[in-house]
Amino acid sequence: MEISGEERIAAPRHIVWAALNDPEILRQCIPGCQTLEQKSQTELAATVRIKIGPVSANFAGEVTLSDINAPESYRISGEGKGGIAGFAKGFADVQLTEEGNETILRYSADAQVGGKLAQLGSRLIGSTSQKLAQQFFAEFNATVAHREMEL
Repeated sequence: MEISGEERIAAPRHIVWAALNDPEILRQCIPGCQTLEQKSQTELAATVRIKIGPVSANFAGEVTLSDINAPESYRISGEGKGGIAGFAKGFADVQLTEEGNETILRYSADAQVGGKLAQLGSRLIGSTSQKLAQQFFAEFNATVAHREMEL
């Protein structure tokens, strides 16, 4: 399923870029994120607890940053296993455009699920994925804008 959107963030692009590469900020903004640990400059390990319809699951997985064009864009990819609930994997292409003192963050993502999760139906999974993406980027926007105001 494909998801896309954009956020206007009240901070310069270099601040937004730094936040997109800060594991602590990402951990705070990812819905249900329990842990996010940096393993290298481009690899992170994560555990996330999510609920999709009647299924709740803890996912453990890897997150990789690639196609890095600092401070303009990158691809963030992830794959996680949720035990009996199944698996989830996907990626998001993130692009930053500076507009005055603000940054336009555009994202385009694709995700796939398998196992028990896949039995829930694409409509429920799609709407939940869209909601989680919007929740992440709204929280990210608020966190970055708040930090920028504190500086």
